[in-house]
Amino acid sequence: MIAAVPKELFPSERRVAVTPAVLPALGKAGVEFRIESGAGQAAGYADAAYAERGAKIEASRDALFRDADVILTVRCAGAAGDAGRADLARLRAGQTIVGFCDPLTEHAGIDALAKTGATLLSMELMPRITRAQSMDALSSMATIAGYKAVLLAADNLPKMFPMLMTAAGTISPAKVLIVGAGVAGLQAIAVARRLGAVVEAYDVRPAVKEQIQSLGAKFVELDLTTEGAEDQGGYAKAQDDAFYRRQRELMAAVVAPCDVVITTAAVPGKKAPILITAEMVRRMHPGSMIVDIAAERGGNCELTRPGETVVEHGVTILGPLNLASTIPFHASQMYAKNVATFLEHLIKSGKDGKIDATSADEIVAGTVVCREGKVVHPQVEQARGQISA
Repeated sequence: MIAAVPKELFPSERRVAVTPAVLPALGKAGVEFRIESGAGQAAGYADAAYAERGAKIEASRDALFRDADVILTVRCAGAAGDAGRADLARLRAGQTIVGFCDPLTEHAGIDALAKTGATLLSMELMPRITRAQSMDALSSMATIAGYKAVLLAADNLPKMFPMLMTAAGTISPAKVLIVGAGVAGLQAIAVARRLGAVVEAYDVRPAVKEQIQSLGAKFVELDLTTEGAEDQGGYAKAQDDAFYRRQRELMAAVVAPCDVVITTAAVPGKKAPILITAEMVRRMHPGSMIVDIAAERGGNCELTRPGETVVEHGVTILGPLNLASTIPFHASQMYAKNVATFLEHLIKSGKDGKIDATSADEIVAGTVVCREGKVVHPQVEQARGQISA
């Protein structure tokens, strides 16, 4: 099997899908690697490092795609945006492509890839089961995002995070609120605590209270009915307008005294819920700030502008995009391990060393978005119907 790793074309994308460290194990499984020249350069992985591990460096992108049985990428289909359209002409029936593809929202990109006849497997749709934990790329990237969000806050806040006893007097610690205690939120809590901040955290799912407290943060409890707030995969479920309205009313008093609010709340395939209103921002003190990790899905703050920094009433609101790509070395290391483990599983569950996209295996069936020219994933089809309606 020939596996190709192309250079990412999406603007500002610095990650690479495969790092040199994972090549030997996959080589033993019968995988021959072709790496596009410069594919890992932005992440800190030189062509020579791949060549030393047995990969062939390919200068031609056309030749890379032509010879490949499977293409391992960070972004493909809808997630690659306009920059990825040129690769559609390079795909063919019988090939398999693995990567982030934004399958629940970017339907035009998914349809365009399906028409090539190639098989698409989505890293976003990896089942949240024990067997697939080592393949869970969303959690890997969320870890990076939670870490970086706190660093952005610390860098931009006109205060220091820790309490300090100095000859010039005592410096009070920064007060940080984390909204959403998924992987990104929990990592943000841990980093903020290590920097010395006083940390509180809120999540609609009561089950995460113990996890929040175990990291040294205070769990914020609101007088809300939260039964059924979590789906079978462990993600927060979307609630109705009345719930979010009541939640915002109660959150206002919690947000007002904070120096930093980091929002991470997202619902797969849907616009991020508005949790921080313009009025809540107005009540925060000048010099405080919000880091909205959910900016890529519209943002949890009403005033967030994705990809921009906004200042309203003296409060700075950051809407960072693609945070994982800002720490490309370790983001690539983690993602590559997820992808390599997934590819090993695909080979083992396939036939004669080839990937079988029709396998009934839960991991394979759960990630196949399209094959043989058709979109076959029921969740993707359901999301398409919801958007059309």
